[in-house]
This record gives sequence, C-alpha cells and structure tokens, in this order.
Amino acid sequence: MSRENVEVVLAGYEAWNAGDMETYGKLLHPNVIMRPPEGWPEQGPFVGREAVLREFKQVRDTWEADAAEPISEPIAVGDKVLMRFHWRLKGQGPDASTELTCLYTV
Repeated sequence: MSRENVEVVLAGYEAWNAGDMETYGKLLHPNVIMRPPEGWPEQGPFVGREAVLREFKQVRDTWEADAAEPISEPIAVGDKVLMRFHWRLKGQGPDASTELTCLYTV
C-alpha cells in the first residue's frame, strides 16, 4: 500500500503545479485536516475538504505563480508519506522561496 500512497501524494503535487485545484480537491479526504506550519498567515487547523481548498485557493489567489518541487524521495511507512519540497512563489512584491516538510496520512 505504501507505493500507492506515494502515488497519491505525487499526484497532489502534479495537480497543484498544474493549477488544477479540482483534481487536487478530489485527492483530499472529505475529513482532511491541514495543520499549517508555524508562522502561516492564517490560523489553523483547517478541517474538511472545503476548508482546506478554500485556504489553498486563497494562497493561489495571493501569488501570481507558484510551484512545489520535491527535493527528496518520499518516505512511506504504513499510511504515512513524508515529503520534503521547495516551494517557490512569485507575486507583485518580492518573490518567496521556502523548503517545507509535510507528513501526509493517506
């Protein structure tokens, strides 16, 4: 099952980078919980598919372009997938670039 879970996570990155929020949303469990990192502009957690999509759509609307590029191989154990990625954002002000590590439960 671990390989299938990795494929789901990678499909999420592919949909995100393509700007395909419909497909991205379909990959989220209806009861998804997203706990943003410390310093995230909006307080979390975000509970439920609609709340998570609303938050991510707000992020997309804030920036003109962004890309999330994996920088390490995903690590899968049981129903968990750990992924480290580089997130680049371009907007009307200064560009932003950060590295994040996310733990997904699939």
